[in-house]
Amino acid sequence: MTSEQDKSSIINRGESAPARAELDAFLANIMALDATMSREETWDLACQLQAEMFREVATAGGLDMQLVYYRGSLGECKASRWFSQSEPLTKAMSQIKCEAGHTQLEKVLIHARKETKLLPVSALVFVGDAMEENPDTLAHEASELGRLRVPAFMFQEGNNHQVERVFRNIAELTRGAYGRFDSGSARQLAELLKAVAVFATGGMAALAARQDAGAVKLLSQLRRPP
Repeated sequence: MTSEQDKSSIINRGESAPARAELDAFLANIMALDATMSREETWDLACQLQAEMFREVATAGGLDMQLVYYRGSLGECKASRWFSQSEPLTKAMSQIKCEAGHTQLEKVLIHARKETKLLPVSALVFVGDAMEENPDTLAHEASELGRLRVPAFMFQEGNNHQVERVFRNIAELTRGAYGRFDSGSARQLAELLKAVAVFATGGMAALAARQDAGAVKLLSQLRRPP
């Protein structure tokens, strides 16, 4: 069980969030990444795809994004400042080195909930390949995030069935969506990330207007009955 001290151990770096007067124009996603050693081979791919995600919504007024990542045996879990352009976010990601350690999904969900109480966060996007925590604890935190109407889009690298069950449950409890990819289906993940960005900026109507496979897949889950 994670202690209260551990739950609040995410470190925010850099500039503060927008002032209250700016919130009406603030469209934001939290991009959370597993930076443990098993993700090392696909980390560069993640950097590239998030840049494409930014470019997808540039004509729609843009989307601010905060990077959250965890790694290491000491439970390091950090959150960046909010980025409004892809270049500085890509640079920040490129400076992160994957390190061996346990998953910290609970911290990510708690951070997303706390951030949402301060800012109108449109969605949480998570990319990872493992889950080593208590599924019931994660379900509780996902339910809390769902009450704030922040959908979690859970993208799994690989085909571990236990990870899939937990990721799917988090997506369902937050009324988000689940997707799976591997190193040979990078285009599939790219489509999914772009679709999430369109949803975050334009909602269901904007997503429904797209015809690509990523949008269709997300819509099929987002339209499920309550």
